[in-house]
Amino acid sequence: MAERVLYGYFRSSAAYRVRIALNLKGLAYQYRAVNLLQGEQRSADYLAINPHGLVPLLDDGEVKIAQSLAICEYLDEAYPDTPRLLPADPALRAQARSIALAIAADIHPLQNPRVGKYLQAEFGVGEEGKTEWIRHWIRTGLAALERQLAESAGRYAVGDAPTLADVCLLPQVFSARRFGVDLAPYPTIVRITEALEALPAFADAHPAKQPDAV
Repeated sequence: MAERVLYGYFRSSAAYRVRIALNLKGLAYQYRAVNLLQGEQRSADYLAINPHGLVPLLDDGEVKIAQSLAICEYLDEAYPDTPRLLPADPALRAQARSIALAIAADIHPLQNPRVGKYLQAEFGVGEEGKTEWIRHWIRTGLAALERQLAESAGRYAVGDAPTLADVCLLPQVFSARRFGVDLAPYPTIVRITEALEALPAFADAHPAKQPDAV
């Protein structure tokens, strides 16, 4: 089988999720950096393998998959003998997906750099205005997640084993910290984050530990 390759960028929340997922499942991979700030995601070579021009992209030999949640679910189904990211119980599985999607579909897209660039270019929003836009949507999303997690959480986001929900939660908290969002109003999120940060699979995926970190 060809070597597994993950194309990513150290500070991308979506790529961060996949690094965690691969680590949790004990799957080795080669990391290839795509520098988003230098526009490498729009190069002809990269667009040839990922026409969306985004990271991450997983090349697993015979299959290439974009979109972090699709990658994570693929890993769960293709490697069922490794620790599962989605619980076997249908209700818990749906809860994990619900939390993951709330982050990946509702919060994260509104903090994406291309959204910020569009706000600046088309509407004249300044740097502080762009940052406050990001903070607003992160705070809004975390407030809703805090209420949801109060019902679903055990040690982690859904019960006492890490799931896809946690794979998404920690990168989002990293982004919240990066943009200066006060996490004090979200004690459940903070508690879960501290538990996740103690796990090697999560700690080793941190942006600062990636070869392209600057």
